Amino acid sequence: MDSSVVIAENAPRLPHSPWRFALYFYFKSRYTLAAIFVFEAAQAACTILLPYAVKEIIDAVTLANQSGMDVFTASKDALILFALLNLGIVLFSRASGAMLVMTGPKLRREIRKTLFSYLQHHSHRYFISHFAGSLANRIAEVSMSSMHALWTVTFDFYPLIIKSVVALFLLFNASGELALVLSLWLGIYVYVSYLLARRCRVYAQDFAEARSLVTGKVVDSVTNVMNAKMFARRKYEEDYLTDYLNHEVNHALRTYWYMEKLRWFQYSAAMVLMIAMVGYALKIWSEGDMTVGEFSMVAGLAIMLIEAARGLSRSFLEFFEYLGNISDGVSVFVQSHEIVDQPDAPALQVTRGEIKFDDVSFTYKEGLPVFENLSVTIAPKQQVGLVGFSGSGKSTFVNLMLRLFETQGGAIRIDGQNILEVTQDSLRENISMIPQDPQLFHRSLMENIRYGRLEASDDEVIEAAKKAHAHEFIMQTEQQYDSLVGERGVKLSGGQRQRISIARAILKDAPILILDEATSSLDSHTEKKIQLGLETLMQGRTVVVIAHRLSTISHMDRILVFDQGRIIEDGSHQQLLLKDGHYAHLWNMQAGGFLPEKEEA
Repeated sequence: MDSSVVIAENAPRLPHSPWRFALYFYFKSRYTLAAIFVFEAAQAACTILLPYAVKEIIDAVTLANQSGMDVFTASKDALILFALLNLGIVLFSRASGAMLVMTGPKLRREIRKTLFSYLQHHSHRYFISHFAGSLANRIAEVSMSSMHALWTVTFDFYPLIIKSVVALFLLFNASGELALVLSLWLGIYVYVSYLLARRCRVYAQDFAEARSLVTGKVVDSVTNVMNAKMFARRKYEEDYLTDYLNHEVNHALRTYWYMEKLRWFQYSAAMVLMIAMVGYALKIWSEGDMTVGEFSMVAGLAIMLIEAARGLSRSFLEFFEYLGNISDGVSVFVQSHEIVDQPDAPALQVTRGEIKFDDVSFTYKEGLPVFENLSVTIAPKQQVGLVGFSGSGKSTFVNLMLRLFETQGGAIRIDGQNILEVTQDSLRENISMIPQDPQLFHRSLMENIRYGRLEASDDEVIEAAKKAHAHEFIMQTEQQYDSLVGERGVKLSGGQRQRISIARAILKDAPILILDEATSSLDSHTEKKIQLGLETLMQGRTVVVIAHRLSTISHMDRILVFDQGRIIEDGSHQQLLLKDGHYAHLWNMQAGGFLPEKEEA
């Protein structure tokens, strides 16, 4: 692991090199893989010894014909050897296959699970910068390519080494000249194939990146298919996707044409050598320096080895393609974790719920300054509203409190504890967040609500749903609390999703509550009901509300007015109206109860 890569404390320590990344997982199954290597070595030896057994049979039959012996008596030992070698191929190959069945799926599961675990520790900024579909596709490709790379080494490269050693030993006994020629050719051929195939890795990595990009675009289009329908943009989406598909095709053609050129070299070289080896062996036999059986063995060994080497060239190409896929995934996943807990960081202990911003400065990496020396204190159990035009800093204020981003200066403290010095999990366990656009899993309604507190009983889940006024519509669904909500909750209306989100927060029962206009998706009748539930939920808690509709926060203890990253006014609704300042200006310019995106001229 590169020392410059910052890894979260509970994240797996993944190497950033594709080779070391793959070996990291192979080592976990080292004993089973060692057994596979033993069985494959035995199978390869049995396979390459078949021409030797055939040679023994032919020589025995030839001797029997010359001496008048019974053919089967003369070739008995050779036939037994031939049968045992074939039996060995069956037994050793199936033993290797059994080990493969035991290892393959588990190893693939381990790779996907570990990658997902590492991915979860990345920051909010990382996820808003990558397509979810591309990340999912890369996890699948890295796991599959890691497996295929291992099988290529195990079932292609390694057996060829065993076959070559055994075959060259047999050939040297028959003809040292032929063995020398074949060994030199094999060495040069394999080395040149390796060098040429290495260049394929760059092409394969670009091709893998293009495939992941296309997958991300497809998922994005499918996710937003209702937009395409509502705006009649079906043809536009097809043309938009076609551009990216063409991009993928261009990378595919560059990769596959390079592979094809390499295969021309390999097949041509193998053809020339095969003809030359058989022709030279025929010359030696005709001169009486080789028996019929030896000629048969030499020809058989040469053909088997050259065929194996020719197959090896294909395996080299595939192997480096797999490495390219792994390299693409590793380069995306195995990056520094932007936000990590300090070593041995304690859990946040919230007893009162005081929130204090102390000279906080924050600038987005894109160079967009937001806060400079911002200081404000929210008293325990105080209900505070945040107002201001879009881009004034309200959402950033909340995101910093949740540590989705980290400050560049100053400190944010909850009950005197710097949130950078406590664990992220304990921080977020003490904060309930009800967003404007609730995020639901494609799971049952029961599971989505229980996500707020996993150990909650069914009765507690139902009670939370009742307080959020979600129980009534849940009971009207076909499977009630077991009903699936669809991807991102698409089977529910906006108001229904919001009520599930509120029920989840009620069940969580955290001491600090953040609302991002939690009732904006509801009709006025439902809103009034839920407001009662929210008022109950807010009692005895520190509450921060991002307001898009000022009437929803007019009853708050305190209102913070944001403008260009500064808090320019601070007070209750009545106090701020009496000041006749920015807040009063916002209150007077509301259209339909909502703030405009920016101040109108």
